[in-house]
Amino acid sequence: MTNADWQDRTRAALWHPCTQMKHLEQVPPLPIARGEGPWLIDYDGRRYLDCIASWWVNLFGHAHPRISAAITDQLARIEHVILAGCTHAPVVELSERLALLTGLSHAFYGSDGASATEIALKMSFHYWRNAGRPEKTGFVSLQNGYHGETLGALSVTDVALFKHTYATLLRHTHQAMSPDARLAAPGESAEARALRAAASLESWLAEHAHATAALILEPLVQGAAGMAMYHPIYLSCAREMCDRHRVHLIADEIAVGFGRTGTLFACEQAGVRPDFLCLSKGLTGGYLPLSCVLTTDDIYAAFYDDATARGFLHSHSYTGNPLACRAALAVLDIFEADDVIRTNRAKAARFTGLLAPLAAHPRVEHFRSLGMIWAFDVRDAAPGFGMDFHRRALEMGLFLRPIGNTVYFMPPYVVEEEEMRLMASVVRRLLD
Repeated sequence: MTNADWQDRTRAALWHPCTQMKHLEQVPPLPIARGEGPWLIDYDGRRYLDCIASWWVNLFGHAHPRISAAITDQLARIEHVILAGCTHAPVVELSERLALLTGLSHAFYGSDGASATEIALKMSFHYWRNAGRPEKTGFVSLQNGYHGETLGALSVTDVALFKHTYATLLRHTHQAMSPDARLAAPGESAEARALRAAASLESWLAEHAHATAALILEPLVQGAAGMAMYHPIYLSCAREMCDRHRVHLIADEIAVGFGRTGTLFACEQAGVRPDFLCLSKGLTGGYLPLSCVLTTDDIYAAFYDDATARGFLHSHSYTGNPLACRAALAVLDIFEADDVIRTNRAKAARFTGLLAPLAAHPRVEHFRSLGMIWAFDVRDAAPGFGMDFHRRALEMGLFLRPIGNTVYFMPPYVVEEEEMRLMASVVRRLLD
Protein backbone atom coordinates (compact mmCIF):
# COMPACT_ATOMS: atom_id res chain seq x y z
CA MET A 1 0.00 0.00 0.00
CA THR A 2 1.10 3.59 -0.64
CA ASN A 3 1.40 6.56 1.70
CA ALA A 4 -1.92 7.90 0.40
CA ASP A 5 -3.72 4.65 1.23
CA TRP A 6 -2.50 4.70 4.84
CA GLN A 7 -3.30 8.41 5.19
CA ASP A 8 -6.91 7.82 4.09
CA ARG A 9 -7.31 4.89 6.46
CA THR A 10 -5.78 6.69 9.43
CA ARG A 11 -8.07 9.71 8.98
CA ALA A 12 -11.08 7.37 8.95
CA ALA A 13 -10.11 5.27 11.98
CA LEU A 14 -7.70 7.11 14.28
CA TRP A 15 -7.82 10.10 16.61
CA HIS A 16 -4.24 11.36 16.80
CA PRO A 17 -2.71 12.78 20.01
CA CYS A 18 -2.01 16.49 20.41
CA THR A 19 -3.66 17.12 17.04
CA GLN A 20 -6.53 19.15 15.64
CA MET A 21 -7.70 16.45 13.25
CA LYS A 22 -8.99 18.94 10.68
CA HIS A 23 -5.40 20.14 10.19
CA LEU A 24 -4.57 16.74 8.70
CA GLU A 25 -6.44 17.90 5.61
CA GLN A 26 -3.58 20.38 5.05
CA VAL A 27 -0.67 18.31 6.39
CA PRO A 28 -1.46 14.58 6.23
CA PRO A 29 0.16 12.28 8.80
CA LEU A 30 3.45 10.76 7.72
CA PRO A 31 3.01 6.99 7.26
CA ILE A 32 6.08 5.17 8.57
CA ALA A 33 6.88 1.70 7.28
CA ARG A 34 10.16 1.15 9.10
CA GLY A 35 13.15 2.81 10.73
CA GLU A 36 16.92 2.55 10.40
CA GLY A 37 19.12 4.29 12.96
CA PRO A 38 18.14 7.99 12.97
CA TRP A 39 16.03 7.59 9.80
CA LEU A 40 12.30 7.05 9.28
CA ILE A 41 11.18 5.49 5.98
CA ASP A 42 7.68 5.84 4.53
CA TYR A 43 5.66 3.40 2.42
CA ASP A 44 6.82 5.09 -0.77
CA GLY A 45 10.46 4.58 0.22
CA ARG A 46 11.28 8.19 1.13
CA ARG A 47 13.63 8.75 4.07
CA TYR A 48 13.27 11.40 6.80
CA LEU A 49 15.84 12.26 9.46
CA ASP A 50 14.18 11.90 12.87
CA CYS A 51 15.35 15.21 14.35
CA ILE A 52 13.13 14.94 17.44
CA ALA A 53 13.76 11.30 18.41
CA SER A 54 10.09 10.40 17.86
CA TRP A 55 8.78 12.71 20.60
CA TRP A 56 12.03 12.61 22.57
CA VAL A 57 11.96 8.86 23.29
CA ASN A 58 14.46 7.32 20.89
CA LEU A 59 18.04 7.28 22.18
CA PHE A 60 20.00 4.86 20.00
CA GLY A 61 18.14 4.85 16.71
CA HIS A 62 15.33 2.77 15.30
CA ALA A 63 15.65 -1.03 15.09
CA HIS A 64 18.70 -1.12 17.35
CA PRO A 65 20.01 -4.71 17.29
CA ARG A 66 20.97 -4.98 20.98
CA ILE A 67 17.65 -3.69 22.28
CA SER A 68 15.71 -5.80 19.77
CA ALA A 69 17.68 -8.90 20.80
CA ALA A 70 16.97 -8.34 24.50
CA ILE A 71 13.23 -8.07 23.87
CA THR A 72 13.24 -11.12 21.60
CA ASP A 73 15.05 -13.15 24.26
CA GLN A 74 12.54 -12.06 26.90
CA LEU A 75 9.60 -13.01 24.67
CA ALA A 76 10.62 -16.65 24.97
CA ARG A 77 10.61 -16.43 28.79
CA ILE A 78 7.66 -14.39 30.10
CA GLU A 79 5.93 -11.53 28.28
CA HIS A 80 3.97 -10.19 31.27
CA VAL A 81 2.84 -11.13 34.75
CA ILE A 82 0.95 -9.19 37.41
CA LEU A 83 3.42 -7.35 39.66
CA ALA A 84 1.04 -7.35 42.64
CA GLY A 85 2.14 -10.51 44.43
CA CYS A 86 4.65 -11.59 41.76
CA THR A 87 8.13 -10.50 40.78
CA HIS A 88 10.59 -11.31 38.00
CA ALA A 89 14.26 -10.87 37.14
CA PRO A 90 14.01 -7.93 34.68
CA VAL A 91 12.10 -5.64 37.06
CA VAL A 92 14.34 -6.49 40.03
CA GLU A 93 17.56 -6.02 38.04
CA LEU A 94 16.34 -2.74 36.55
CA SER A 95 15.35 -1.41 39.98
CA GLU A 96 18.74 -2.34 41.43
CA ARG A 97 20.63 -0.65 38.60
CA LEU A 98 18.54 2.52 38.73
CA ALA A 99 19.11 2.68 42.48
CA LEU A 100 22.88 2.51 41.98
CA LEU A 101 22.74 5.25 39.34
CA THR A 102 20.52 7.66 41.28
CA GLY A 103 21.00 6.95 44.98
CA LEU A 104 17.22 6.47 45.26
CA SER A 105 16.54 3.04 46.60
CA HIS A 106 12.95 2.15 45.73
CA ALA A 107 11.32 2.02 42.28
CA PHE A 108 7.60 2.17 41.50
CA TYR A 109 6.59 1.56 37.86
CA GLY A 110 3.92 2.97 35.58
CA SER A 111 3.23 3.06 31.87
CA ASP A 112 4.07 6.58 30.67
CA GLY A 113 5.29 9.99 31.78
CA ALA A 114 1.96 11.33 33.00
CA SER A 115 1.54 8.15 35.06
CA ALA A 116 4.91 8.83 36.71
CA THR A 117 3.80 12.35 37.59
CA GLU A 118 0.56 11.07 39.09
CA ILE A 119 2.47 8.48 41.13
CA ALA A 120 4.91 11.05 42.53
CA LEU A 121 2.16 13.54 43.42
CA LYS A 122 0.03 10.91 45.14
CA MET A 123 3.01 9.39 46.91
CA SER A 124 4.10 12.78 48.27
CA PHE A 125 0.58 13.62 49.45
CA HIS A 126 0.17 10.20 51.06
CA TYR A 127 3.59 10.38 52.74
CA TRP A 128 2.63 13.55 54.62
CA ARG A 129 -0.69 11.99 55.63
CA ASN A 130 1.10 8.90 56.98
CA ALA A 131 3.67 11.14 58.68
CA GLY A 132 0.99 12.97 60.67
CA ARG A 133 0.98 16.12 58.52
CA PRO A 134 -2.34 15.80 56.63
CA GLU A 135 -2.49 19.56 56.07
CA LYS A 136 0.41 19.34 53.57
CA THR A 137 -1.72 18.78 50.46
CA GLY A 138 -0.64 21.55 48.06
CA PHE A 139 1.77 21.55 45.13
CA VAL A 140 3.93 24.19 43.52
CA SER A 141 5.39 23.99 40.02
CA LEU A 142 7.06 26.40 37.60
CA GLN A 143 5.44 28.83 35.21
CA ASN A 144 5.30 27.32 31.70
CA GLY A 145 6.09 23.88 33.09
CA TYR A 146 4.67 20.68 31.62
CA HIS A 147 4.16 17.39 33.46
CA GLY A 148 1.49 15.51 31.49
CA GLU A 149 -2.19 15.66 30.66
CA THR A 150 -3.97 13.37 33.09
CA LEU A 151 -5.86 15.45 35.63
CA GLY A 152 -3.29 15.43 38.43
CA ALA A 153 -0.39 16.04 36.06
CA LEU A 154 -2.35 18.76 34.26
CA SER A 155 -2.99 20.49 37.58
CA VAL A 156 0.75 21.16 37.95
CA THR A 157 1.20 21.94 34.23
CA ASP A 158 1.17 25.56 33.09
CA VAL A 159 0.55 25.43 29.33
CA ALA A 160 -2.76 27.18 28.60
CA LEU A 161 -3.38 25.37 25.32
CA PHE A 162 -3.58 22.06 27.17
CA LYS A 163 -4.96 23.26 30.49
CA HIS A 164 -7.52 26.02 29.94
CA THR A 165 -10.34 23.82 28.60
CA TYR A 166 -10.18 21.52 31.62
CA ALA A 167 -9.64 24.19 34.28
CA THR A 168 -12.82 23.41 36.22
CA LEU A 169 -11.76 19.76 36.55
CA LEU A 170 -8.35 20.54 37.99
CA ARG A 171 -6.95 21.03 41.45
CA HIS A 172 -5.60 24.50 42.19
CA THR A 173 -1.81 24.65 42.39
CA HIS A 174 0.70 27.50 42.52
CA GLN A 175 3.07 28.30 39.65
CA ALA A 176 6.34 29.89 40.74
CA MET A 177 8.42 32.29 38.66
CA SER A 178 10.26 30.46 35.87
CA PRO A 179 14.09 30.59 35.83
CA ASP A 180 13.99 30.47 31.99
CA ALA A 181 17.10 32.38 30.85
CA ARG A 182 15.19 33.87 27.88
CA LEU A 183 13.13 35.87 30.37
CA ALA A 184 16.16 37.59 31.94
CA ALA A 185 15.98 41.37 32.22
CA PRO A 186 18.28 43.41 29.95
CA GLY A 187 21.84 42.87 31.18
CA GLU A 188 20.79 40.09 33.58
CA SER A 189 22.73 36.82 33.29
CA ALA A 190 21.13 33.37 33.23
CA GLU A 191 22.49 32.76 36.73
CA ALA A 192 21.07 36.04 38.02
CA ARG A 193 17.68 35.23 36.51
CA ALA A 194 17.75 31.83 38.20
CA LEU A 195 18.65 33.38 41.56
CA ARG A 196 15.85 35.93 41.23
CA ALA A 197 13.38 33.14 40.48
CA ALA A 198 14.71 31.19 43.47
CA ALA A 199 14.21 34.22 45.73
CA SER A 200 10.61 34.46 44.55
CA LEU A 201 10.08 30.78 45.36
CA GLU A 202 11.64 31.30 48.79
CA SER A 203 9.15 34.08 49.56
CA TRP A 204 6.23 31.87 48.57
CA LEU A 205 7.45 28.84 50.53
CA ALA A 206 8.03 30.94 53.63
CA GLU A 207 4.30 31.63 53.68
CA HIS A 208 2.85 28.40 52.27
CA ALA A 209 5.23 25.52 53.07
CA HIS A 210 3.11 24.40 56.02
CA ALA A 211 0.38 23.37 53.55
CA THR A 212 2.63 22.28 50.66
CA ALA A 213 3.51 18.67 49.91
CA ALA A 214 5.98 19.10 47.04
CA LEU A 215 7.65 21.26 44.43
CA ILE A 216 7.70 19.61 40.98
CA LEU A 217 9.93 20.86 38.18
CA GLU A 218 11.67 19.84 34.96
CA PRO A 219 15.40 20.07 35.74
CA LEU A 220 17.37 22.47 33.48
CA VAL A 221 15.05 22.29 30.44
CA GLN A 222 11.32 23.00 30.29
CA GLY A 223 10.41 21.05 27.15
CA ALA A 224 6.90 22.14 26.21
CA ALA A 225 7.81 25.74 27.05
CA GLY A 226 9.96 25.70 23.91
CA MET A 227 13.09 24.05 25.31
CA ALA A 228 13.41 26.77 27.95
CA MET A 229 16.83 26.34 29.58
CA TYR A 230 17.96 27.63 32.95
CA HIS A 231 21.02 27.75 35.18
CA PRO A 232 21.64 24.75 37.50
CA ILE A 233 21.94 27.04 40.52
CA TYR A 234 18.14 27.13 40.60
CA LEU A 235 18.09 23.40 41.34
CA SER A 236 20.65 23.86 44.12
CA CYS A 237 18.54 26.59 45.68
CA ALA A 238 15.35 24.57 45.28
CA ARG A 239 16.88 21.56 47.03
CA GLU A 240 18.08 23.68 49.95
CA MET A 241 14.71 25.43 50.30
CA CYS A 242 12.75 22.18 50.13
CA ASP A 243 14.93 20.72 52.88
CA ARG A 244 14.58 23.77 55.07
CA HIS A 245 10.82 24.11 54.61
CA ARG A 246 10.12 20.36 54.69
CA VAL A 247 8.70 20.16 51.18
CA HIS A 248 9.44 17.29 48.79
CA LEU A 249 11.36 17.95 45.58
CA ILE A 250 10.00 16.04 42.57
CA ALA A 251 12.34 16.03 39.57
CA ASP A 252 10.48 15.35 36.35
CA GLU A 253 13.29 13.98 34.17
CA ILE A 254 10.85 12.24 31.82
CA ALA A 255 12.16 14.23 28.84
CA VAL A 256 15.65 15.22 30.01
CA GLY A 257 16.89 12.02 31.64
CA PHE A 258 19.27 9.48 30.12
CA GLY A 259 21.89 11.81 28.77
CA ARG A 260 19.84 14.50 27.02
CA THR A 261 21.40 17.36 28.98
CA GLY A 262 24.98 16.05 28.87
CA THR A 263 24.87 14.06 32.11
CA LEU A 264 22.94 10.86 32.68
CA PHE A 265 20.42 12.81 34.76
CA ALA A 266 20.05 16.60 34.68
CA CYS A 267 20.02 16.88 38.49
CA GLU A 268 23.67 15.76 38.51
CA GLN A 269 24.70 19.15 37.11
CA ALA A 270 23.51 20.82 40.31
CA GLY A 271 24.78 18.04 42.59
CA VAL A 272 21.31 17.44 44.01
CA ARG A 273 19.25 14.34 44.67
CA PRO A 274 15.46 14.78 44.54
CA ASP A 275 12.99 13.06 46.84
CA PHE A 276 11.22 11.65 43.78
CA LEU A 277 12.73 11.13 40.32
CA CYS A 278 10.27 10.60 37.44
CA LEU A 279 11.58 8.73 34.40
CA SER A 280 10.04 7.55 31.12
CA LYS A 281 10.60 8.29 27.38
CA GLY A 282 14.27 7.29 26.91
CA LEU A 283 14.05 4.69 29.68
CA THR A 284 13.41 1.94 27.11
CA GLY A 285 15.25 3.66 24.27
CA GLY A 286 11.93 4.45 22.60
CA TYR A 287 10.88 0.81 22.30
CA LEU A 288 8.08 0.16 24.79
CA PRO A 289 5.92 2.19 27.21
CA LEU A 290 7.44 2.27 30.69
CA SER A 291 7.80 4.85 33.43
CA CYS A 292 9.35 4.77 36.85
CA VAL A 293 9.32 6.85 40.03
CA LEU A 294 12.36 6.42 42.25
CA THR A 295 12.31 7.53 45.86
CA THR A 296 14.11 7.32 49.20
CA ASP A 297 14.21 4.85 52.09
CA ASP A 298 12.55 7.44 54.32
CA ILE A 299 9.55 7.87 52.04
CA TYR A 300 9.24 4.12 51.49
CA ALA A 301 9.32 3.50 55.27
CA ALA A 302 6.33 5.79 55.87
CA PHE A 303 4.13 3.34 53.92
CA TYR A 304 5.52 0.13 55.46
CA ASP A 305 2.86 -0.93 57.96
CA ASP A 306 0.40 -3.65 58.94
CA ALA A 307 -2.52 -1.45 57.86
CA THR A 308 -3.36 -1.91 54.17
CA ALA A 309 -4.67 1.66 53.89
CA ARG A 310 -1.24 3.05 54.79
CA GLY A 311 0.26 1.26 51.79
CA PHE A 312 0.57 2.87 48.36
CA LEU A 313 -2.27 1.15 46.52
CA HIS A 314 -1.77 2.81 43.13
CA SER A 315 -1.54 0.34 40.25
CA HIS A 316 -1.35 -0.13 36.47
CA SER A 317 -2.16 -3.39 34.67
CA TYR A 318 1.20 -3.46 32.88
CA THR A 319 3.31 -2.24 35.80
CA GLY A 320 6.90 -3.48 35.52
CA ASN A 321 6.28 -5.26 32.20
CA PRO A 322 9.19 -7.73 31.65
CA LEU A 323 9.62 -6.86 27.96
CA ALA A 324 9.88 -3.14 28.72
CA CYS A 325 12.25 -3.78 31.62
CA ARG A 326 14.52 -5.88 29.40
CA ALA A 327 14.57 -3.04 26.88
CA ALA A 328 15.53 -0.62 29.67
CA LEU A 329 18.30 -2.94 30.87
CA ALA A 330 19.66 -3.10 27.32
CA VAL A 331 19.63 0.72 27.21
CA LEU A 332 21.70 0.87 30.41
CA ASP A 333 24.09 -1.74 28.97
CA ILE A 334 24.62 0.43 25.89
CA PHE A 335 25.31 3.52 27.98
CA GLU A 336 27.98 1.62 29.87
CA ALA A 337 29.56 -0.38 27.03
CA ASP A 338 29.66 2.47 24.50
CA ASP A 339 30.63 5.28 26.92
CA VAL A 340 27.67 7.20 25.55
CA ILE A 341 27.92 10.29 27.76
CA ARG A 342 31.53 10.98 26.73
CA THR A 343 30.79 10.28 23.07
CA ASN A 344 27.76 12.57 23.15
CA ARG A 345 29.79 15.44 24.59
CA ALA A 346 32.13 15.30 21.60
CA LYS A 347 29.19 15.12 19.18
CA ALA A 348 27.43 18.01 20.91
CA ALA A 349 30.49 20.23 20.59
CA ARG A 350 30.78 19.45 16.86
CA PHE A 351 27.10 20.02 16.20
CA THR A 352 27.07 23.31 18.10
CA GLY A 353 29.94 24.42 15.89
CA LEU A 354 28.08 23.39 12.75
CA LEU A 355 25.06 25.39 13.91
CA ALA A 356 27.04 28.62 14.44
CA PRO A 357 25.97 30.11 11.07
CA LEU A 358 22.36 29.26 11.87
CA ALA A 359 22.68 30.88 15.30
CA ALA A 360 23.80 34.08 13.56
CA HIS A 361 20.85 34.11 11.14
CA PRO A 362 18.88 37.38 11.34
CA ARG A 363 15.60 35.53 12.00
CA VAL A 364 17.08 33.57 14.93
CA GLU A 365 17.07 34.67 18.56
CA HIS A 366 17.84 32.94 21.84
CA PHE A 367 19.91 30.21 20.23
CA ARG A 368 20.66 27.76 23.05
CA SER A 369 21.97 24.28 23.62
CA LEU A 370 22.50 21.84 26.45
CA GLY A 371 23.92 18.38 25.91
CA MET A 372 22.10 16.80 22.97
CA ILE A 373 19.37 19.49 22.77
CA TRP A 374 19.54 22.56 20.52
CA ALA A 375 16.85 25.20 20.11
CA PHE A 376 16.20 28.71 18.85
CA ASP A 377 13.23 31.05 18.50
CA VAL A 378 12.16 32.60 15.20
CA ARG A 379 11.72 36.37 15.54
CA ASP A 380 9.04 36.98 12.92
CA ALA A 381 7.08 33.73 13.13
CA ALA A 382 3.58 34.23 11.74
CA PRO A 383 0.46 32.38 12.92
CA GLY A 384 0.64 28.79 11.69
CA PHE A 385 4.45 28.91 11.58
CA GLY A 386 4.94 25.54 13.25
CA MET A 387 2.70 23.53 10.92
CA ASP A 388 4.10 25.25 7.83
CA PHE A 389 7.71 24.74 8.94
CA HIS A 390 6.97 21.08 9.70
CA ARG A 391 5.46 20.58 6.22
CA ARG A 392 8.32 22.28 4.39
CA ALA A 393 10.94 20.38 6.43
CA LEU A 394 9.30 17.08 5.47
CA GLU A 395 9.58 18.02 1.80
CA MET A 396 13.34 18.34 2.35
CA GLY A 397 13.75 15.12 4.33
CA LEU A 398 13.63 16.32 7.96
CA PHE A 399 11.05 15.31 10.55
CA LEU A 400 10.72 18.38 12.80
CA ARG A 401 7.85 19.62 15.01
CA PRO A 402 8.38 23.23 16.19
CA ILE A 403 6.84 24.28 19.51
CA GLY A 404 5.19 27.62 18.76
CA ASN A 405 7.97 29.74 17.27
CA THR A 406 10.70 27.49 18.69
CA VAL A 407 12.61 25.16 16.38
CA TYR A 408 14.57 22.48 18.17
CA PHE A 409 16.73 19.43 17.50
CA MET A 410 16.73 16.44 19.84
CA PRO A 411 18.01 13.65 17.57
CA PRO A 412 18.84 10.03 18.45
CA TYR A 413 22.38 9.75 19.80
CA VAL A 414 23.49 7.68 16.80
CA VAL A 415 23.27 10.74 14.53
CA GLU A 416 26.56 11.38 12.71
CA GLU A 417 28.24 14.52 11.39
CA GLU A 418 26.84 14.15 7.86
CA GLU A 419 23.31 14.06 9.29
CA MET A 420 24.08 16.97 11.58
CA ARG A 421 25.19 18.98 8.55
CA LEU A 422 21.95 18.07 6.77
CA MET A 423 19.87 19.37 9.69
CA ALA A 424 21.81 22.62 9.85
CA SER A 425 21.75 23.28 6.09
CA VAL A 426 18.08 22.44 5.54
CA VAL A 427 16.86 24.55 8.46
CA ARG A 428 18.95 27.48 7.30
CA ARG A 429 17.49 27.19 3.81
CA LEU A 430 13.98 27.08 5.27
CA LEU A 431 14.65 30.25 7.25
CA ASP A 432 16.08 31.95 4.15
